[in-house]
Amino acid sequence: MQALTEHVPMVNWRNRRIVMTIVGCGGTGAQIATGMPYLHQALLASGHPYGLRVFLVDGDRITETNCVRQPFSRSEIGLYKAVVLINRLNMFWGLDWEAVPHFVHCGQDVPDSDFLISCVDTRTARAAIARVVRLKSRRFQYWLDAGNLPDRGQFVLGQPLRRDRKDRAKRLPCVNELFPSIVHAPADRGDRMPACSAAEAIQLQEPYINSTIANHVLALLARLFRHGRVAYHGGFVNLATGCVTPLAVDAATWLRLRKQAGRDRAYLNRKSESLARANQ
Repeated sequence: MQALTEHVPMVNWRNRRIVMTIVGCGGTGAQIATGMPYLHQALLASGHPYGLRVFLVDGDRITETNCVRQPFSRSEIGLYKAVVLINRLNMFWGLDWEAVPHFVHCGQDVPDSDFLISCVDTRTARAAIARVVRLKSRRFQYWLDAGNLPDRGQFVLGQPLRRDRKDRAKRLPCVNELFPSIVHAPADRGDRMPACSAAEAIQLQEPYINSTIANHVLALLARLFRHGRVAYHGGFVNLATGCVTPLAVDAATWLRLRKQAGRDRAYLNRKSESLARANQ
C-alpha cells in the first residue's frame, strides 16, 4: 500500500461558490477575513466561475482594547466586530458576504460550510465548535482551527469524523483529535483573563503573531485550491525562535500524535476528577 504523503480533496468546488465561515473576528480571525477577498480574486482569475461566499460569526462587540492589535477604530467601539468587518469588505470589494453577530453554542448558529475556520480564544468555545462540526444534521467538509499564545501559535486543517464519510482512511484528523488539551474547557479557569487596557494588551502579546498565523492559514487554502492537493495540513509558528514546523500529511505522524493525545486525554480526565473531588 502506497504511503500517504498528500491530501487530495474529494469535492467538486467548481460548480458553485465555496463557502467559508470564520468563527471569531478578533486578532487572527479579522486578519483572515481581511485576506479572504484576495483568495476570492485569485480563484476568479484562475477560472473558478463563482469564487467564495464568506460568513463572519462573532457575538463580540468592539472595545477600546481591540483598537490596538485588531483592525478597528475608536469610532466603532460598541459595534459588532463581524458586522463592521463584513460591511467594510463588502463596500470596498463589491461583495455580498454576510455577518452573523452571535456566539456559537449549537449547530444552528453557523451555516453549512465547505470550510469552518475557528479563531476563538478559549477552550470552551473551541470545544463547542468541535461538537458542532460532527453533527449529522450539518455539513462541514473541513474544520480549520487557528490559535495562538503571546509569541507562538498553530493552525490545523482537518475533516470532521462522521460515520457517513467515504474517505475515512485518508481523512485529515482535526485539531482536537491530535491535541485534546485544546478543547479541555476546565483549563480555561487557569488562564489569565484578557487584557483590560491597551498598554497591557501590547505587553501580553507580540504585535504580529495574529497576522503571521493568518497568512499561513490563507497560504494553505490558496495552495489547496491552486494545486488541488497539499503535503501538509497545518503548522506551528514560533516568533521567539523564527521557526515554522509543518504538520505533514503522514499516517505515521498522526499515529504518534494520537498515542500522545490518548495519554494527554487520560491525564486531563484524572486532573478534572481530582479537582471535582477537591471542590466537593
